Amino acid sequence: MTTIKLKELRENLGEYCQKVKTGQSFIVIRRSEPIFKISPVNEGAWEEVIDFTKIKKGGVDVKEILKRL
Repeated sequence: MTTIKLKELRENLGEYCQKVKTGQSFIVIRRSEPIFKISPVNEGAWEEVIDFTKIKKGGVDVKEILKRL
C-alpha cells in the first residue's frame, strides 16, 4: 500500500480518485503520522434500497419524507 501526503492528496484529488477506482489503496499521512486510509468500496457492500427518482422525477423532498415518518 502506498503512502501519500495530505497536501499531495488535496492538490491531486481527481487523480487519486481515478486510482482508487482502479483498485489502488493509499494511506494518507500528515506530519509523518498516518491519519486515514483511502480504499475502493467493495461493490457487494452497497445495496439500493429505494430510488426516490423513480417515485417522482427529480427525487422526493426530504421534508416530505420526514413528515410521513
